[in-house]
Amino acid sequence: MPESTIAQIKTLLDTNKATNEQLQAWKQDERAGVQQVLNRYEKKQQQINKELQMYADMSRFEKEYHQQGIQLVAGVDEVGRGPLAGPVTAAAVILPETLTIPGLTDSKKLSEAKRNYYSEIIKEKALAYCIKHVGAADIDKYNIYQASKMAMTWAVEGLDIKAGALLVDAMELPISLPQKSLIKGDSRSVSIAAASVIAKVERDAAMKKMAEAYPGYSFEDHKGYGTKAHLEALKQHGLTRHHRRSFKPVSDLL
Repeated sequence: MPESTIAQIKTLLDTNKATNEQLQAWKQDERAGVQQVLNRYEKKQQQINKELQMYADMSRFEKEYHQQGIQLVAGVDEVGRGPLAGPVTAAAVILPETLTIPGLTDSKKLSEAKRNYYSEIIKEKALAYCIKHVGAADIDKYNIYQASKMAMTWAVEGLDIKAGALLVDAMELPISLPQKSLIKGDSRSVSIAAASVIAKVERDAAMKKMAEAYPGYSFEDHKGYGTKAHLEALKQHGLTRHHRRSFKPVSDLL
């Protein structure tokens, strides 16, 4: 048989149609281009295997509940505690027990493009999810901790399917369900990671809409956090109804 071209080899590898016999033969191929294609393929496979193992490790707490006969486990997380403006946003997500999403992790560790990519998968594949916002007025009224707890509680209660147990990021919710509070849970549980991703994407979208209503504040860039540009805009334009008046340095401007 004629020797496979480098383009043919790449196509077989990219489509996962190469046999073990072909892989072994290509490793003996002296063409530099073949070895480059193989090296890229092997690195990609190593990364995939690493992500699959990470997902398995991050499914440990879900599996503990599954082994107790509780199949519908909701991960719960919030984003937006620190900004000077905008809501705190929480999400609750119930993932299928058999689902695998390689590379899913804490939203803070992902680029915006990756967060958007995973958010679409989560929303498509999840058995149920719910996202809730608590705005600046209630954050000022109840304090950020209580507002975060409120948003997380609403997200759980808003699920179309009732959860059998909860995995919550560093919080205990006033809900009569078995629940486990996990410090840095968005890096330890796939369900909490999923909640952190869709909450972050939803909050960022809300801040971009806010930017359209208040174009002088660049909300689409800093998402309400206290950047130099945001502080300068506050001094120049004053407060909006979305600013948290109980937060310094916003309170200093009142």
